[in-house]
Amino acid sequence: MRLCIFALRFLSALLVAADFADAQTAAEFYHDKQIKFAVASSPGGGFDTYTRLIAQHLPKHLPGSPAAVVQNMPGAGGVRAANFLYSVAPKDGTAIALFQNTVPLEPLYGNKQALFDATKFEWLGSPSREFAVFAIWHTAPVNKIEDARDHELVVGAPGSNSSPAFYGRLFESIFGIKVKILAGYQGAAEVLLGTERGENDGNSSAYWSSLNSIRPTWVAEKKLKFLLQYGPHPIPGLDDVPYALDLIADPFKREMMEVASAPLGLGRPIAAPPGVPRNRVEALRKGLVETFDDPDYRSECAKLRLNCDEPVAGEIIADGLARGYAASPEVIRELRRIYNAQ
Repeated sequence: MRLCIFALRFLSALLVAADFADAQTAAEFYHDKQIKFAVASSPGGGFDTYTRLIAQHLPKHLPGSPAAVVQNMPGAGGVRAANFLYSVAPKDGTAIALFQNTVPLEPLYGNKQALFDATKFEWLGSPSREFAVFAIWHTAPVNKIEDARDHELVVGAPGSNSSPAFYGRLFESIFGIKVKILAGYQGAAEVLLGTERGENDGNSSAYWSSLNSIRPTWVAEKKLKFLLQYGPHPIPGLDDVPYALDLIADPFKREMMEVASAPLGLGRPIAAPPGVPRNRVEALRKGLVETFDDPDYRSECAKLRLNCDEPVAGEIIADGLARGYAASPEVIRELRRIYNAQ
């Protein structure tokens, strides 16, 4: 009887708390609060640069003007941060995170470390769509993707399931090239440093915006060669680099490439945990939309050489993920095999 009474009181307290959360305005809640903004990478890379810039401008576009503090949380190709946000972080709107765009599809690929349901996150938006290049150091004896069928390329990667590792194996399967994955780097910035030191040949999934931000002179100085580009559409001004889909005639392999590169359309997705009160989710979404349109933010984007021209709304991210999880079983089976072929 005592247990039943305790359970009823506990349930009643939860209902009262839920009613209070619904009744409290976002401005009332966020007043004097601090938002912890996790980024699933090490300091110094493109993800970190975007997150710190957004955190600088977001508070003035949120009701109550809460402070925003960035927390680096690298590990497992972004899965560590996603697990934290899903299961550990407070579900009240004071914790958000920016992920690598492959992270939401980790459960789809059968990653057993991914202890989250991506469709249950509250997707808030992204500062841009992303575009990737297969970039190698200028001294590598490879000038086009076909050359890598005879010369093995060493691809640097943060982890064995990170984006560079996955896309390296994907291109090995689609184009019949030779790739060796050198995993263990903290993040994209460290991969590039390893390329410069001669530890690896390059990165199979280097974001164009990151390259221009953290190594702004490398493109002009021709320090890198680009074997492929891929993403929502070809990169403007990079006409001499082949667009991956244009090189694939086989329908099955083409569908593989379409599904595998779809995450780039998500950009650098920002999420809140499941269960955040609806009015706070909407406030965060609206705040990001206004931030991405803020002239001061966009001016700093340009100074940092970041791509901020194609922001993505949270609802579009959620819809894109729903389509990804509805892909054909045969393609998903093959992508899982590639993903797990370590």
